[in-house]
Amino acid sequence: MQEGIVIRSTGSWYLVRTKDGTIYKSRIIGKFRLNGKKLTNPVAVGDQVMIAAEKDDTAQIKKILPRQNYVVRQSPRKKHFLHLIASNIDQAILFITVAQPKLKQGFIDRFLLMMEPHNIPTAIVFNKADVYDEEDMRIYEVMEYIYEAIGYKVLLTSAETGQGMEELKNLLKDKITLLSGQSGVGKSTALNALQPELDLKTGEISDYSGKGQHTTTFAEMHPLDFGGDVIDTPGIKTLAFTNLEPMDVAHNFREFFLASKDCKFHDCSHRNEPKCAVKEGIEGGTISELRYLNYIQILEEIEDQNYWERHTDF
Repeated sequence: MQEGIVIRSTGSWYLVRTKDGTIYKSRIIGKFRLNGKKLTNPVAVGDQVMIAAEKDDTAQIKKILPRQNYVVRQSPRKKHFLHLIASNIDQAILFITVAQPKLKQGFIDRFLLMMEPHNIPTAIVFNKADVYDEEDMRIYEVMEYIYEAIGYKVLLTSAETGQGMEELKNLLKDKITLLSGQSGVGKSTALNALQPELDLKTGEISDYSGKGQHTTTFAEMHPLDFGGDVIDTPGIKTLAFTNLEPMDVAHNFREFFLASKDCKFHDCSHRNEPKCAVKEGIEGGTISELRYLNYIQILEEIEDQNYWERHTDF
């Protein structure tokens, strides 16, 4: 058997690169679970695996080696299943933009909630700065203040003008980085600007909907000439968290968790309880009300889902 790393996932087949650079088209035999949870895909890009080579550069994945970390989301199609996005990464970068398409600030908080349980350092890249008007720049400055204040790195970039691209390159250098974002935010364009020979497919914004068109179909790892690897992922439309409990959410909004030690109740949900340090922080301006409103929306989605599951016969 040989050790290799999964560099592409297509759902049923995986490309595995061994240490000598050989790439095997591999399939998995048997069933794998993650901490007893059901998975839509048992293997992720970034997984270190043991393979048994067959003929014609095909192989069987026999074993998944222990993961340093992993990124998982609730399956958009099967609510009781989880979907593995990537594993063994050093950091994540979320591409977002204020304009073209319009900013969805709630998506930032949902993405951070996906990373926080696994302590994965995350940066937020506000791309397409060349199309921002004065109002867009004011919105960006508010976002920069909110997220830098709680410890996230924020960059302003433009693949068109080169603004911030050197800083982005330094951030990627010599690390394995998960790149993600909603469709149309310019992730592939930015990556092509840093390394043109990747020639990743890029898409236009739909004039009708104002939304981006999907250009990345499968997660794939790309080596960078200047050092490091990036895992490019398909554009994400929505992120749901009905697989979590309300306290999981409370503990992974990092500034809420820090403030919660001063709440009257140790299991405070930061809603209607008296002497809640989080709500006091919002009133005092030390905690973002925007983040809090997104937090409340996620809790309501979880509770609505739990209610219907208790009162519906399947």
